[in-house]
Amino acid sequence: SDPLLEAEQAALRQAEALQKAQEEALRQARALRRAREAGWGAGAGSPEQAIAQLRQALMAALAALGGIEPGGLPQTAAPPAAAPPAPSVSQQPAPAAEAAPPPVAEEEEAAPAEPQAAAAPAPAAPAAPAIIKSPPPIKPWLPDEMKTPLLTEKWSGQVREITLGATAAEGGTRTRTVTVGGHKAMPFLTFDGDIPHAPVIALEIADRRPDGWSPLLYEHWGKVMDNPSAWAQAAEQAGAELLLLRLSLTDSEGQPNTPERAVKVTKDVLAASGLPLLVYGPGQVDLDNELLVPVSEACKGERLVLGICEDKNYRTIVATAMANDHLVTARTAMDVNLAKQLNILITDMGLPLERILMDPTTGALGYGFEYGYSVMERLRLAALQGDAMTQLPMIVTPGEECWKAKESKVGAGVPEAWGDWLERAITWETLTASMLIESGADIIVLRHPESLKRTRWAIDDLTRNT
Repeated sequence: SDPLLEAEQAALRQAEALQKAQEEALRQARALRRAREAGWGAGAGSPEQAIAQLRQALMAALAALGGIEPGGLPQTAAPPAAAPPAPSVSQQPAPAAEAAPPPVAEEEEAAPAEPQAAAAPAPAAPAAPAIIKSPPPIKPWLPDEMKTPLLTEKWSGQVREITLGATAAEGGTRTRTVTVGGHKAMPFLTFDGDIPHAPVIALEIADRRPDGWSPLLYEHWGKVMDNPSAWAQAAEQAGAELLLLRLSLTDSEGQPNTPERAVKVTKDVLAASGLPLLVYGPGQVDLDNELLVPVSEACKGERLVLGICEDKNYRTIVATAMANDHLVTARTAMDVNLAKQLNILITDMGLPLERILMDPTTGALGYGFEYGYSVMERLRLAALQGDAMTQLPMIVTPGEECWKAKESKVGAGVPEAWGDWLERAITWETLTASMLIESGADIIVLRHPESLKRTRWAIDDLTRNT
């Protein structure tokens, strides 16, 4: 005889016996449920009887698997039945006490009989449930007196608090102001020190429909991009805490931008929204100075944030900010020493540190982001260690960087594995912003309202759990 063939046949017989036991267990479970729903009334049998029958079916299944011997569990007398047995509940006969029959006969005998249509005889004594001992309680692996306390680090330095905007009582027209900074610990580590102000989010708008933005942004903002005032209102309704107005090189007809137009657009935005405002020039030295100086003078007392001050162009912007009670943004390449140097140059002109925001520059996720993150982290560590020239709140513009990336800007001709274009773009901006707030950013400038919403969720979650 072939041992493998015999083993295969035995396994098949066991499988058939197990299937029959499973079917009987299901029938008993249904009968138990019907009895329970009937309230254990007359003819339904007692709960003990139904449970005993279900248990016997399960024992048959275990016997078929070889887990126990038939009749191996102790039996106890059943309590008296409260009513005649239910005709729909079948009873498994108790296994014989003699020597066990051959494996095949044992498995077949373990399989319960089909339920009878007529009333079944009174059930035999049900088997007592097996006694399962509770495991002993888990002992603490370390006594309380030996546990290591949470390690905290106290810093000698503190990030300066800076307030953007001015209310009517303060000489401006803003309905509210925004204060950032004041941290005495690394981001969200409140057990190390006080963190009085959570990061805030600004939305970027422009003085006209901008060139070169992603089609997804044009689609979302729609016609309001042609009206800076309407755009400002839409951004405020979307949840922005600050607005960043970017002045363009030209007007909508392609003509060079003028100081008069820059002043008018800025005042229109201030009238349309009560949020504090940042005003950035187009990024060319001469035109930045030509546009920002009259804007600064026309909006004196509003505590605007003027930008961008760089090592090659900061004197004119700083001078007009000093004269008209505004703030400035100081931007440098990703370098701790360059950031400190520009801050020193600006303060040497007489502008207090309480009126400077530091922009250490960031890249989008996958585009040099990691290096910018480490620079921001080192700037914040230096500030907490007492370096006065790094104790300034940081502002970064991930919206500008992310929407220039191919992953956000391009929807056609990309791998299918990149997924949905809109979801990919929003996720790109959101992930970049969320990581920047963990590196120490106090102000995040975004472009899409959905990214703002998701980043706000991240900030709220981090703040709630600190």
